[in-house]
Amino acid sequence: MEPIVFIPGLLCTEVLFAPQLGAFSDHPVMVADHRSHDSMAAIANGILEAAPERFAVVGLSMGGYIALELMRQASERVSRLALLNTLARPDTPEQTEHRERLIALAEDGKFDRVAPTLFPKFVAPDRVEDETLRETVEEMARDTGPETFVRQQRAIIARIDQRPNLSAITCPTLVLAGELDQLMPVEVVREIHEGIPASRFEYLPGCGHLSTLEQPEETIRILKDWIAR
Repeated sequence: MEPIVFIPGLLCTEVLFAPQLGAFSDHPVMVADHRSHDSMAAIANGILEAAPERFAVVGLSMGGYIALELMRQASERVSRLALLNTLARPDTPEQTEHRERLIALAEDGKFDRVAPTLFPKFVAPDRVEDETLRETVEEMARDTGPETFVRQQRAIIARIDQRPNLSAITCPTLVLAGELDQLMPVEVVREIHEGIPASRFEYLPGCGHLSTLEQPEETIRILKDWIAR
């Protein structure tokens, strides 16, 4: 079976993909480590060193940024690509300013405020009161820790504009957006699909940013179809 490398998002661990890891237990799977470096290039290089010679990639949010960097560095090793709730653009000044405020909280000993601050943007509006989902997000944040969070944010801030590189991607590619994703609006995610000739676009009605946790079964269905093509 085709190996699959799952790449979590900012502040996320393998728990982000828990339903999907179970659904793809018949495949060799690896959850990428994006905790040790503060640049996209270094994170991608570390994943390439640990990954099988050829593999499929599933990246959500920051995981999508890393997946695009993997394609830039070693596209010949990626058999197929799934980009969930992510974008190819660089940070805007406003986004960077917000990230710097969160970094300041983490470095000032107030990391416990970060996940509660982000949670309402991570999920669809009707899931904000979902305590199980909230606890999952906060658990992943605690397991990530402030030092890793700062490194991840530094990598995100410094990432390059990947839009000029999209047309070079030729492997079967899935691009998925959530209707109610406040961080990655549908039109911004769709921009990736429009830039990759071999891609197909999927849309999850009523879904926020964390598609793998908010709509796990539907996400699995879409990924199963993607891996079978």
